[in-house]
Formats: sequence, structure tokens, C-alpha cells
Amino acid sequence: MEHISIVAETLFHVGPLPITNTMLTGWVVSLLLILVAVLVSRSIREIPGTLQNIAEKVIEELLKFFETIAGKRETAERFFPIVATIFLFVLISNWIGVLPGLSAIGIREIQDGHETFMPLLRSVHSDINMTLVLALIVVVLSHIYGLYTVGVKHHLGKFITFKNPIALFTGVLEIISELSKIISLSFRLFGNVFAGEVLLIIMGSLVPYIAPVPFLGLELFVGFIQAIIFATLAMLAFSSFTRTDSGH
Repeated sequence: MEHISIVAETLFHVGPLPITNTMLTGWVVSLLLILVAVLVSRSIREIPGTLQNIAEKVIEELLKFFETIAGKRETAERFFPIVATIFLFVLISNWIGVLPGLSAIGIREIQDGHETFMPLLRSVHSDINMTLVLALIVVVLSHIYGLYTVGVKHHLGKFITFKNPIALFTGVLEIISELSKIISLSFRLFGNVFAGEVLLIIMGSLVPYIAPVPFLGLELFVGFIQAIIFATLAMLAFSSFTRTDSGH
């Protein structure tokens, strides 16, 4: 059976910075998305071609979906670029992570008389550091949007207020809620992706070639669902301040 590591393996160092296989996969996914975006932008015509039709269809369907989450088309359009980017990054990262043969590409070494194998590319979100960074981006951006939308005084007043003991206690609960949001976002994505990676490795080791096929299909579906969930929670976090401002 292949070695299953909960920690991302370090491939090399750039100065003091360790470059892991999950980080390398993240770069590959980012470059792939940038390449597709450039190709689509260069192929835009009045009479759309196949690539433009596909891109427009994907964008329109995603926008319709996020509109149901945000409540208004205007709000969905406002946050669509960042939320759609998060969705596509999580989705492609999840799908690349379960591609057959990906885990077989790597570096074999002999350490203390035992052969070790280090995959060159590994699912981005099987690394808790990567999901934690993604969760921090969502939460920090949501507060930046909040400061811009409702103002510094009103936004910070939600968390820090000395009007009365109940308001102070409510503010403390709000701070705890924001911290728990980071933990929830990061561990949900990490847990599902890492569990899927372990499942595929175990099934591939026990019964190669045939048995992993249905589980591969299941993981592709789970990868899509996890991307939708993460993007939905991001849209909720961003649009919540817009709704607050409207009510205020």
C-alpha cells in the first residue's frame, strides 16, 4: 500500500520557503485557470464559438445560482468574480487531485534501507494549510467588504460595544463565531478531500484497476459538491453585510 501522509511532503526549498507537492498542484491549477481565461477572452466574438458558448453558459448558470444565495442580482454580480474564482479553483483542485495516475508520478528514495515514495502532485486541499489560507481569504475579505459597505464604526460596533453587558457579551459571541467560521470552512474541505484521497489509495491497493472506478466517480461528485458549498458560504459571508446595510 502507498504511504498515506496527513502532512504535505516538501519537494524542495526556495531559500527558507519549503515548496510542497500540494503547493505545486495549486500553482498548476492557477496557471491552468489563467490559461483558460486568456484563451476565452481572446476568442470573444459577436457570433460566439464553442469555447465562448461554454464559458458564457457556465458563467450564466453560476450567476443564477449565486443570485439565489445573495438575494439580489446586483449583489451576486458584485461578488461574482471572487466567488466564481474560489469555486473554480476548489473544483479544479479537487478534480485534479483524484485523476488516475497522478499519485504515481513522484520521487522514490531509499532512506534507512526502506524505499519511500513522494508524489510530485497531490490534491491541494488534502493539506490543512491550504484550506486554512482559503478560509482566511474568505473571512478577511468579508470583513473588508463589511468595512467598506456599512462603515468602520457600524461594522466594528457589531463586535466591540460597551453600551450594556448584554451587547458586550453578544459582541464576544460574534467574534467567536467569526473564528469558528475559519475553522469550519477549512476543516470541512480538508476532511472531505483527505478522506477521499485515503479511500482511493486504499481501494487502489486492495483491488487495482476495477474497484476504484465507482469511488473515483463518487469523489468527482464530492469534489463538485464541496466546491459549491465553499463558494456558497463565501457568497453568504460577503453578501451578509449588504443585507445588513439595506436593513440599517
